[in-house]
Amino acid sequence: MNEAAGNEPNGVRQCVLAICEGSLHSEKLVENCLNRIEATEPEIGAWAHLDPECALEQARTMDDLRRRGKPLGRLHGIPVGVKDIFDTVFYPTECGSPVYRGRQPGADCAVVEKLREAGAVILGKTVTTEFAYMQAAATRNPYNSQFSPGGSSSGSAAAVAAGHVPLAIGSQTNGSVIRPASYCGVYGFKPSRGILSRRGVFQTSSTLDQLGLFARNPEDAALLCDVLGGYDANDDATYLAPRPGNLQGYWSKVPVEPNFVWIDLPYADRYAEDCAAGCREVIQALGGQIETIPAPRSFSVLIECHRIIYGYELYRCLHDERVHHGDWVSDTLKASMKIAGRISADQYREALETREAAIPWFRQFFNDYDAILTPSATGEAPRFGEGTGDPICCTIWTLCGLPCLSLPLLTGNQDLPVGVQLVGGETEDDRLFRTARWLLESLQSEMDEEPLYSTET
Repeated sequence: MNEAAGNEPNGVRQCVLAICEGSLHSEKLVENCLNRIEATEPEIGAWAHLDPECALEQARTMDDLRRRGKPLGRLHGIPVGVKDIFDTVFYPTECGSPVYRGRQPGADCAVVEKLREAGAVILGKTVTTEFAYMQAAATRNPYNSQFSPGGSSSGSAAAVAAGHVPLAIGSQTNGSVIRPASYCGVYGFKPSRGILSRRGVFQTSSTLDQLGLFARNPEDAALLCDVLGGYDANDDATYLAPRPGNLQGYWSKVPVEPNFVWIDLPYADRYAEDCAAGCREVIQALGGQIETIPAPRSFSVLIECHRIIYGYELYRCLHDERVHHGDWVSDTLKASMKIAGRISADQYREALETREAAIPWFRQFFNDYDAILTPSATGEAPRFGEGTGDPICCTIWTLCGLPCLSLPLLTGNQDLPVGVQLVGGETEDDRLFRTARWLLESLQSEMDEEPLYSTET
């Protein structure tokens, strides 16, 4: 399902090289993607907006630039899916809600500008849950349509897993990149807060909203993040300093074997047994390279801080939608807003202060460890219609803006993917990719084929 069709090269860099050499045309690559979408989209439902002729015209333009000897980009001719909360001039941006039905932005968001500058083809808009929150969308899991792909970046994860596109972008305010990547069996990466600009992306929480991406392999994820990163004066989370070079980091040799840590987190009782068993196997395989420690008592407080900050900011971000368009808002969101409206300004300020104190603590923590190893989600995907899954495995790391990478290492009792998450130090995303490559090679050396571990019990 994740393999490219026909004779396409494996990996985005290889495809770009073939396009630049003229042995592969972007138009053909896009045609192949559209054919795969036509074959499986009725069952999966990953796309909110798709205009094949618009996508093919973009591809022809990229091919024409090559023929005329013009400069070519790092993603030249590569089709990419974009979550439907990201503003795009080629397609509507409806945020998964009838409130914005037919809304056509007049400008691209910052990261779509970066994609187009790099020569990417914006294939279409992928499905999001309502306002990138909890109300499940219609997208199904490509591995088994009886199960959920997760949320809120459901369409982006499913599109990559189904082979519709090699790359897609999404967002995470709690667990909306890492969790669907785990459920759909693809690589998901949420960079450090501030690496990617959020300008032109629908906002639900100025403190917690972060962007992320999906890919079929970690090298592609590293490359895409490098392309998308940059300072933006219109997003105060971004910063004027060099970004980590993730692709270079991925291909760098570790100076010494990395040190991992497994934290006995306060929500470990939520892990499914097959998920916990698979993680234990990974820990055993790492031997002396991983240490197990108890969670600091403050971690339970951080989980509550995320709830308070998210609720307080979401309630205000969605003021117009809930006040002026209440008839078009889901009951799920209405119920959440009722609870969120009770959060006081004092609670909010205290939660922000606690978060600010935690950030330097983690900076010190990662002086001793290269990465935290933890589940990407509590287990396999829930059945379709039973929600989008529990985001708890991402809450603390998202709150503190840490880079997170989901690796599709495990398979659960129902033959569905289960991801293992690596969490790194703030703005040490390149180090995280370097560590991830060492881990993958170390584990792969013990196995003959994927998945690396089966968690069946």
